[in-house]
Amino acid sequence: MNIRPLHDRILIKRLEEQEQKKGGIIIPDTAKEKPQEGKVIAVGNGKVNDEGKKIPLDVKAGDKILFGKYSGSEVKIDDEEYLIMREEDVLAIIE
Repeated sequence: MNIRPLHDRILIKRLEEQEQKKGGIIIPDTAKEKPQEGKVIAVGNGKVNDEGKKIPLDVKAGDKILFGKYSGSEVKIDDEEYLIMREEDVLAIIE
């Protein structure tokens, strides 16, 4: 796969949550919420401001991030599901 997002967009792969048991009950996949944690796979070159200067992104490939529940657009590449979103939709970088 050779994908480079444009401008201030980033490509994210959701991190799978470990299966948790609540009171001994296994929650089926259909009832689970999608994780809001992911790993940055690729980043764009940065956003251009009004003066024409390029502002580099704070996130970089390999970062582990938190993002909003309904953020980004889901895409399927090589039978893998990814999210493409703007950097401003990232809530935090997990260190």
